[in-house]
Amino acid sequence: MSMLIEIAVDTVQDAIAAELGGAHRIELCSDLEADGLSPSIELVREARKALRIPIHAMVRPRAGDFCYSDDEFDRMRSEIALFRALGVNGIVLGILHRDNSIDQERSTELVRLSQPLGVTFHRAFDAAVDPFGALEKIINTGAVRLLTSGQQRTALEGIGMIKQLIESARGRIQILPGAGINNGTINALMRLDGIRELHIGKGAKAKGYDGSYSVDRQMVQKLLRHT
Repeated sequence: MSMLIEIAVDTVQDAIAAELGGAHRIELCSDLEADGLSPSIELVREARKALRIPIHAMVRPRAGDFCYSDDEFDRMRSEIALFRALGVNGIVLGILHRDNSIDQERSTELVRLSQPLGVTFHRAFDAAVDPFGALEKIINTGAVRLLTSGQQRTALEGIGMIKQLIESARGRIQILPGAGINNGTINALMRLDGIRELHIGKGAKAKGYDGSYSVDRQMVQKLLRHT
């Protein structure tokens, strides 16, 4: 089986470029400079109209930590309902307690609200204490996937932890490496036993004349050649 490549995007134009380059799935966000926030309803609607590949929508009400107020939690619940109605294929979320342990109770509630869509628990995990205890709690929420850099700055730096997480998960949840994956680092991650998907952000983007970065279909194609 070839590797599934997910590209993180925050515009419809980038989503289209990712699909044209051969990406298998997108993670749709707003404000990737803040590591991804919930996309607007209009962005989800436009992306769904434009794409044929699956869309996983971020549910993250603000930048900063992953400890949410009751009002923010209510917003997350509402966004899940709206995104489901708009036809997304998956939900991406994560909640921590103030001590950086996994908020299993509220995360489980959101996973249940997301059904029948699968949920990816995002890199809030990388800020969590006791990674292997955190892994068990995330599995208990019913999430089907864990996005992680192995609690390091990049997935390549965290490759040792990612390998241990795969072994500890024992197939109960899919481990999705992400952060800093590009043409120079993708092969090392692909060699890990048990990895079937990779999450790529800036590694699929080229710098434009105005200094901004956008998804480049040729860069996506180059990444796909490794798979």
